[in-house]
Amino acid sequence: MAKEMTGKPTLLGRQKLAVLLHSSEPNVFITTHHQPETIDHRRSNASSFTPVASSTSSPVYVMSPFNHMPSPYSKSPWVNIPFTNNVGNSIVSNTGLIGSLIREEGHIYSLASSGDLLYTGSDSKNIRVWKSLMEFSGFKSSSGLVKAIVVSGGRVFTGHQDGKIRVWRYKDKKKKGYKRVGSLPTTKDYIKSSMNPNNYVEVRRHRNVPWIKHYDAVACMSLDEAHGILYSGSWDKSMKVWRLSDSKCLESVTAHDDAINSVVVGFDCLVFTGSADGTVKAWRRELVGKTTKHLLVSTLLDQDSAVTSVAVTATDATVYAGSSDGLVNFWVRGKQAFSHGGVLRGHKLAVLCLTTAGNLLLSGSADNSICVWRREGGGIHTCLSVLSGHTGPVKCLAVQDRSNDDDRNDEWVVYSGSLDNSVKLWRVSEQPEICSS
Repeated sequence: MAKEMTGKPTLLGRQKLAVLLHSSEPNVFITTHHQPETIDHRRSNASSFTPVASSTSSPVYVMSPFNHMPSPYSKSPWVNIPFTNNVGNSIVSNTGLIGSLIREEGHIYSLASSGDLLYTGSDSKNIRVWKSLMEFSGFKSSSGLVKAIVVSGGRVFTGHQDGKIRVWRYKDKKKKGYKRVGSLPTTKDYIKSSMNPNNYVEVRRHRNVPWIKHYDAVACMSLDEAHGILYSGSWDKSMKVWRLSDSKCLESVTAHDDAINSVVVGFDCLVFTGSADGTVKAWRRELVGKTTKHLLVSTLLDQDSAVTSVAVTATDATVYAGSSDGLVNFWVRGKQAFSHGGVLRGHKLAVLCLTTAGNLLLSGSADNSICVWRREGGGIHTCLSVLSGHTGPVKCLAVQDRSNDDDRNDEWVVYSGSLDNSVKLWRVSEQPEICSS
């Protein structure tokens, strides 16, 4: 499924994907946890583009808090594989693997963290909900694998392979039961729009569709809570703008020449999109006449390699873009324009996902690893650790804030979803603490 790489549904090549699909024996996943997991420490000066590897290496955190409990979601395919590893005479006490969730239904394509809940989406059409590191609830979509999940208030928005955005709501205050309450666009708006010939746009030769609906996979979504707006990006090359208060589609922007793989709300009313056409674009929400529209401000990147993911840090006004060539480019907002800050080189294969937390950037890759970068200022990023353990490409990342007022260091729980059918939980800190065993 990987329009991310070429604009066509192949991820890492048909042969590699076929091998992955046929590697479904449970022992494949169990035996991998007996292999040494490593955390490498590297430093990368973005301006020189040449990271320097350090000889320092430490094992990961080894405690797994998972318990085997009866699942409220009948016949759950998830099982916990606890991880244990001791290498050398020291451990990183606040960085490393917490535990793993292995499943047999299919690949993990999307994650969302909201409070103490984790939502996972896959090609099984199931959305599962986790709380306190145990399976808590779940609900199933009627069609289309789940490529994106966004949580806003009491609603959960899921983007699907069939081009639909479905809306779910809690049934009770405990958030244990969910029911589908609609879709974007609403049925009423779609019927109303389809009755007017002027609302149709040509998407292919001899095919016209109403402009308010995606006609290809919804690959990404991003929430602007301050303005009550949801953005969706699709393989149909369009970015759509939805008003959450009434579920109306306010605007549809033909943003790229190929599939949109990432959309993210930024700073200063900017929205950033990354596409398989190799570009990263910045859009600003402005008032044009009596209506609000998104206007193209800048094209930050234009390259041959597909852009697979985009992330931003509002505090430092920095934009990151991962691409199929394994690189992460970044830009810093100046007084008048963006300037290219450099390139982070930490992966051997395509970067498939990015997320930020505090001063950290996390990049997941088709090389099965996750790089944890810390911004040092002046265009310099230090690779604090390389989280290894997945046996398939890391497709999605989500971060839950774990900082306490009494803590000296900022720490997070990082969730990683992979095409090896698993979700791993990692503890990550901006200041790794090396302790003697």
